[in-house]
Amino acid sequence: MAGRRKKVLDVREMVRRFRLGESDRRIARELRLSRRTVKKYREWASEKGLLEGEELASPSSIDEGLKQGESVEVRGPVSSVEKYRDFVVEKRKKGVELVALLRLLHERGYQGSYSSLRRFVARLEPSQPEATVRVETPPGDEAQVDFGYAGKLHDPITRRLRKAWVFVMTLCYSRHQYAEIVFDQKVETWVELHVRAFEWFGGVVRRVVLDNLRAGIVKAVLHDQEAQRSYRELAEHYGFLISPCRPRKPEHKGKVESGVHYAKRNALAGRDFLDIRAANAHLERWALEVAGVRDHGTTHEQPLVRFQTERESLLPLPTQRYEIVVWKHAKLHPDCHVVFD
Repeated sequence: MAGRRKKVLDVREMVRRFRLGESDRRIARELRLSRRTVKKYREWASEKGLLEGEELASPSSIDEGLKQGESVEVRGPVSSVEKYRDFVVEKRKKGVELVALLRLLHERGYQGSYSSLRRFVARLEPSQPEATVRVETPPGDEAQVDFGYAGKLHDPITRRLRKAWVFVMTLCYSRHQYAEIVFDQKVETWVELHVRAFEWFGGVVRRVVLDNLRAGIVKAVLHDQEAQRSYRELAEHYGFLISPCRPRKPEHKGKVESGVHYAKRNALAGRDFLDIRAANAHLERWALEVAGVRDHGTTHEQPLVRFQTERESLLPLPTQRYEIVVWKHAKLHPDCHVVFD
């Protein structure tokens, strides 16, 4: 079939989400694909039998299936307004409304309908987000991860001050939190933080929403191929889905306040710590003795009280702790040596 073939790991992630019952709309939004593309790959996966059975197909199996079909057709019809694009853009910039614009187009030979013009303009001018009602998350369904700069702390290993970042995972139903300070934004650190957070909660949520897309490590796990693969393998091992918290998407924002902001102004502000170990010991006590027992402004309950309900709804931890794998492209030098890192 003609058309562009998606990367094997991207297709495998789509198949994993199909098998978990995700809608085409949500998959398209979170993987930044068109719904037409997602629909075509769902049909392809169904034809190949990839939605059946207990095990998710391996990357090599999916690659073989893609090669057999060459690729998946995702082309769509060209709008009848397309050849008038420049004219439409010019008039819309001048504030010409659709009814008047349709009349001007008819004068220039356009024979299409008002509906076609409205759809074309909607693609050119995405609507601004509307206010939405806050939707509460079911217990065990979702956690929000925030990651941000926390200032400088003493490193007992190097015996010097180093830049530090704080990682906060907040369960969206109970608002119970796990917080930890680290000295780097490496993929292996990011993965290990998730593992420790799930062990802290004693279970796994079904979806992890990433806040603060400006953080270097968050950009990496969403856009860098190797980092993305490491994070996806972690998600597959624990059975959760990764959901970027898109800017200007009110349905993503507002469920929980910024974990980093809350930790910095409530747990860390005005305090001096001997070193990073002392800071993390304080964060652990703070999560249980302060943040966990406060009267939450939205739920009007204590997070630890609600967590008693949520704990029962978490997915169980896997029998084997995740073995961290870091994927990187390595260059083979003329002397047959490979440099990794």
